[in-house]
Amino acid sequence: MLELGVKFLISYFIGSLMGSMIMGRLRGGVDIRTMGSGNAGGTNALRTQGVVFALGVVIIDIGKGVIGAGVIPELNIPFAPEDPMLSRTWLTICCATAAVLGHVWPIYHGFQGGKGAGTYIGTLIILGPKLIIGVLFVWAWVLVVFGFVGLATMSAATALSIYLGFTLELESQPLFIYTTVMAMLIIFWHRSNIQRMRDGTEHRNTGLMIFRRKG
Repeated sequence: MLELGVKFLISYFIGSLMGSMIMGRLRGGVDIRTMGSGNAGGTNALRTQGVVFALGVVIIDIGKGVIGAGVIPELNIPFAPEDPMLSRTWLTICCATAAVLGHVWPIYHGFQGGKGAGTYIGTLIILGPKLIIGVLFVWAWVLVVFGFVGLATMSAATALSIYLGFTLELESQPLFIYTTVMAMLIIFWHRSNIQRMRDGTEHRNTGLMIFRRKG
């Protein structure tokens, strides 16, 4: 259990390195949590700071997920040696989860972070790279039909869990559990978006809605 605890914490600390805060310091102290929607993720970064800033945020946030799921579980830590009783698969899942939790509740920034989508995608690059295309397809389809980034994110996460549920094989059970938990958490973390959609105040990217009636 020592190995699991240490690597979970390392992944959490890495996840707590917020792309928006790093990019904000490079830009002279910008804190996008005080701008726009107040979220520290890539969407708010794009709306308030532009493409280059947002691209840097997304690269960092996705990279955290890649490191958490792909690097940390394989580390050789002298004071936390490999536990022969610990499943490598579940260790990877736990480290991936820790990276996402760190992004949402970063210890370095008052536990006020993003909504986890970018870092979650980073973990999927390691856990299920073949699934990325389908996730991005659902995300893009919902976005161009409805124009809501939050709705697209929730739909893509949910669709992945449903897909794995219908195609479940024994060896993919940990991934199914992970994606299902993540889908529920992402919906919870987007609850403010859901409320704004209900109130009719959520930002809508009408320029991306290719099926929208003109005029």
